[in-house]
Amino acid sequence: MAHLLGAQALHLEYPTRVVFDSVSLGVSAGDRIGIVGRNGDGKSSLLGMLTGRIEPDDGQVTRRGGVRVGVLAQQDTLDDDETVGHAVVGDAPAHEWAGDPRIRDVIAGLLTDLPWDAPIGVLSGGQRRRVALAALLVQDLDVIALDEPTNHLDVEGIAWLAAHMKTRWATGAGALLVVTHDRWFLDEVCTAMWEVHDRIVEPFEGGYAAYILQRVERDRQAAAVEERRQNLARRELAWLRRGAPARTAKPKFRIDAANALIADVPPLRDPVALQALATARLGKDVVDLLDASVSYPDPDGAAPREVLRDVVWRIAPGERTGILGVNGAGKSTLLGLVDGTVTPAGGRVKRGKTVQVAALSQRMDELAEHQDRPVRLVLERLRTTYTFGSGSKATELTPGQLLERMGFSSAQLSTPVKDLSGGQQRRLQLLLVLLSQPNVLILDEPTNDLDTDMLAAMEELLDAWPGTLLVVSHDRYFLERVTDQQYAILDGRFRHLPGGIDEYLRLRADQRAAGSERETPQHAASTTLLAGAERRAAQKELTAIDRRLHKLQGEIAAVDARLADAHDDYTALVALQHRRDALTAETAELEERWLELSEQLEG
Repeated sequence: MAHLLGAQALHLEYPTRVVFDSVSLGVSAGDRIGIVGRNGDGKSSLLGMLTGRIEPDDGQVTRRGGVRVGVLAQQDTLDDDETVGHAVVGDAPAHEWAGDPRIRDVIAGLLTDLPWDAPIGVLSGGQRRRVALAALLVQDLDVIALDEPTNHLDVEGIAWLAAHMKTRWATGAGALLVVTHDRWFLDEVCTAMWEVHDRIVEPFEGGYAAYILQRVERDRQAAAVEERRQNLARRELAWLRRGAPARTAKPKFRIDAANALIADVPPLRDPVALQALATARLGKDVVDLLDASVSYPDPDGAAPREVLRDVVWRIAPGERTGILGVNGAGKSTLLGLVDGTVTPAGGRVKRGKTVQVAALSQRMDELAEHQDRPVRLVLERLRTTYTFGSGSKATELTPGQLLERMGFSSAQLSTPVKDLSGGQQRRLQLLLVLLSQPNVLILDEPTNDLDTDMLAAMEELLDAWPGTLLVVSHDRYFLERVTDQQYAILDGRFRHLPGGIDEYLRLRADQRAAGSERETPQHAASTTLLAGAERRAAQKELTAIDRRLHKLQGEIAAVDARLADAHDDYTALVALQHRRDALTAETAELEERWLELSEQLEG
């Protein structure tokens, strides 16, 4: 594989600590590398040095001549006065960029709900992030470096990004470096992992599942590795092997040792014990939504907008449910019906007498009154023990011991809450919610700001939590890991998903194919209007053309590769060139038809 980037003996330090010491590594064409490690260990700094945004204190970064590198940093650098369209494609004429299948794919995947002429300054943080990502992906790049790209993307957007990165380059071409806590994305896209820890970068072959398997084996053999970290990895390994066995198909090493390692690992949860305990705490009645509907007034004075209609949901004691839906579908409204902050316009909500609901919000409201207090004083205001586990395995933990399980050191107990990192505040927030002794727990995007080890620690806590758990999250791995069933809000209806997240993605694809979503940004004017049936047919043809154009790109790349190898065979060269001409002609014809259909749909 051709060398693209390299690092020789990198050394980086800040006034208080050394981040990297004599790190050497390389990036070759075809690499798809996920970078993991604890918060603060240097993942973003490593990405910054490799891409030239951070200068190492010693050592050097090498780059092959002509290599084009693009970076998505965590910082927002967009110009507020620029429009969405200009931020993505600049001053390029519409006929130029609209004829590029990759650019069309990026716009359709990330920007369908954004007005093309809207100024950046009026967008939300999540919308700005998608514009920045789109502006990067429309470029012709050899190396793409992404720092937390899945932040602010929903499950559907993350699935699109994974598919895009898997097919963006031909096999053996291009390179991806990605820092993310999204373990599903790592397993879906990456073929190698780098773990950043203790001033070094340790490589592993395969995606996230392979990394976990190898890391557990490494930790088992290394007596110096702390027992706490090993046990967390062993529990996650049990999930990977038992909960999602297909994910272990990628690793290229022996599985026998891994099977032996987890032979004595108990199930992640004891559903019978947890159900019995939840029923004892809640009774048989939790919350029932009976034909519940919610509408909001239209700001322009039109008829009220119906968000949810005729929702029937009988929540059971001990139920563990994940909820999916696009932004604005009504997920927060649905949870508001459950916790009592939203009143239905139709139908009714029935609550059990012993129900105590607590919600882990995205805004971390639970910490607002504690900002100037040290963590220790916050804990002193709480109850003294917390029951961890159930049945004969139940143990009593103090808040301090619980904090230790969540990765806090004893020194951090004297740190004011406002000085904690985002991940530490998120963990403290969860602790406060758990210690309030709810029996119905609502988690709204709980994985923000947490690294993969801390996500595993949170999952372990939730495995032993004896109550009803309702989760809204775009983190597919987390959602599948801690819940037993999933529901979706689609067109205001609440729908069970027996096939899980895969079924949700199929249903959303069907919605788009039927033209039920808002159309893509308007890039050209047209006076042609389509009726409903004609629009659906045009949208279906457009989708088919996109698929065919994508396939043609791969076929042309394959012919080009064969042409390069057939330079001494005149007969083969002629045949291959004829084949390439035919593919190119078909591409041009389809692109012209794509533009025609787009203008009709946008008219």
